[in-house]
Amino acid sequence: MAERRRTGCGVIRRILDEEAVEEMAEKSDSKTSLCQKLQNSLRCSSHRMKSCLLSSFPVISWLPRYSPRENALGDLISGISVGIMQLPQGMAYALLAAVPPVFGLFSSFYPVLIYFIFGTSKHISIGTYAVLSVMIGGVTERLAPDSDFMKWDNETNSSVVDIISRDEERVRVAAAVTFMSGVFQILLGLVHFGFVVTYLSEPLVRGYTTGAAIHVIVSQLKYTFGVSPVRHSGPLSLIYTVVEIFCLIQYTSIGTLVVSIVAIVGLVLAKELNSYLSKKLPVPIPVELLAIIIATVVSWQMNLDEKYGVDVVGVIPSGLRPPALPDTSVFAQVIGDAFAVAVVGYGIAISLGRIFAIKYGYKVDSNQELIALGLSNSIGGVFQCFAISCSMSRSMVQESTGGKTQVAGAISAVVILFITLWIGTLFEDLPKAVLAAIIFVNLHGMMKQFMDIPALWRSNKVDMMIWLATFTLTLLLNPDLGLAAAIGFSMLTVIFRTQLPKYSLLGQVPGTEIYRPVEDYRQVRLVPGVLIFRSSATLYFANAEMYQDALGEKSGIDITKILSAKKKLEAKRKLHEKKEAKKAAKENTGTTEGVPKAGQQNDVAWIKVDAEPDPSLPRAIILDLSPVNFLDTMGVKTIRNILKDFGEIGIEVVLACCQTGVVDNLQAGGFFNDKVTKSCLFSTVHDAVLHCQTARTHTSNEKEVTWTHF
Repeated sequence: MAERRRTGCGVIRRILDEEAVEEMAEKSDSKTSLCQKLQNSLRCSSHRMKSCLLSSFPVISWLPRYSPRENALGDLISGISVGIMQLPQGMAYALLAAVPPVFGLFSSFYPVLIYFIFGTSKHISIGTYAVLSVMIGGVTERLAPDSDFMKWDNETNSSVVDIISRDEERVRVAAAVTFMSGVFQILLGLVHFGFVVTYLSEPLVRGYTTGAAIHVIVSQLKYTFGVSPVRHSGPLSLIYTVVEIFCLIQYTSIGTLVVSIVAIVGLVLAKELNSYLSKKLPVPIPVELLAIIIATVVSWQMNLDEKYGVDVVGVIPSGLRPPALPDTSVFAQVIGDAFAVAVVGYGIAISLGRIFAIKYGYKVDSNQELIALGLSNSIGGVFQCFAISCSMSRSMVQESTGGKTQVAGAISAVVILFITLWIGTLFEDLPKAVLAAIIFVNLHGMMKQFMDIPALWRSNKVDMMIWLATFTLTLLLNPDLGLAAAIGFSMLTVIFRTQLPKYSLLGQVPGTEIYRPVEDYRQVRLVPGVLIFRSSATLYFANAEMYQDALGEKSGIDITKILSAKKKLEAKRKLHEKKEAKKAAKENTGTTEGVPKAGQQNDVAWIKVDAEPDPSLPRAIILDLSPVNFLDTMGVKTIRNILKDFGEIGIEVVLACCQTGVVDNLQAGGFFNDKVTKSCLFSTVHDAVLHCQTARTHTSNEKEVTWTHF
């Protein structure tokens, strides 16, 4: 640092305004017209066709170059490990979606193969995801509630739920939502709306997934306690459900509760052991798979369903379902839910995909990812799947076990296919409480996101507010409405931050051409006679008036009061001159005896007025527009008014550090004219300061004394 301070540097050049810079740099005025852009986008060539084909079908670009020697073993181990994880998670998340467990296996098969062809991420694991599953479950239970499928049971003389008919209807609803969400994703990808994920900031996503995790936990409490609460929908449904479960807790099935506790404790201990031995084991222990195998065997041997009333999975049909078009009659009722599912699913997938892409040095195409997920969901909907995204836990396993390409995902799909065709029926005695326990334990990572709150409090309190607001809105309004409200709140924080920027007066760092806020640095000094003003936000209609007010407050100049006093003085002067003119006219019409000789004045006061302005006011004001990236009509009008008002009291106003787009906005807004040219724009603050000091020197050398006659 000391060596750097001793090194001297200097720049010798003349003061440059915008006109001089444009002349030296030879600014180009040529712009591509909309028609030309359209023609260029529709132009076809062999190179462009090849590029389009490779971008639309990424598998064609990387699969021919696949190296079995380098990647095959890692992808094989990774694919088998992920496939084993897909089995319990698929069945468990099917409960969240309120459909039979076998449809969770379908959702872990078809979409994975589609993403293998169209996806661009090499490491994410596509399949069932807890947050999307609970969103689907909210729709299926709303449109196909138990109350619509009640039938009379002659044996018990009571009404019971027709489970078969109910599940068939819920599968149709889930498939329709999934298909429509896929269509939304495809359309957004085709129009290059991949940037929509930028509106999902990290605090928003993490707050949302944490809130959705609470919904997931509450939705599984009925399987943990073995009770059947009434399904609630709409805002505050989470609170109503929790209250009802507490009211029904006295009817808890002891057998179900014991199974739940044993499963949760066993899974937690096994997970901790897995973490402890992670560096010593080549692949992680398949904890969830062991749990469902042991639970199924114990349930089958002890007949938990009949003896202790433990609810089990039930019939699992073997084989695959034939494709069927989704039920279009429910499209109008689920369009909002489908769009929310599309945005959330894409946001989770692209966020995780970018993490791995940065880590391993490749690029993820956001628009192609939208299309890949859209095709996975829309085609999956035809095969009765429910909405999918990527899972953090499975993706970490896929990466840590050596997976380097989506071949690992294809192998995991083959594992699921094998299970679906030949092994699925063996899990008919699996207690649903064990699947709920798997969900609880897998959500521990999301529960750790509560630690974001103190971290955000220390780093950025606005982001902490977004996290808390998103979490609260998701809890109270459910995941679909909660997401929309959270995005709206996040947008409001941006607007408020632009409406409440930091306004500063800049001073010069001694001996340099660097200018910094005087309130933040002790050695920075204001430039004598020159006021440098800067706002930390762009200038547009929402803060234009506050910009003018802040300039007046920081400068200590009440421009309205000064202009008003000047106008009053001017009016008095004109009135006095008018009276004197009338008096002179009367005297001229009378006798000429009293007329004074030439060069004499009777009863006339001459007051000597110096042309120098008020010494308490600055000679010039520099508006540093470096933070401004655009100007709307109100912004241009505000700057024009500042130049006009301060110019009337003899203060020159110049602009500094204008971006090219801002200059274009000024040009289009009619800011420049015969009196105001680009010579009042400077590339740097220092250029503007030197200009103002030079202009002041010239003015002081050419002082003039005027006489005002009253």
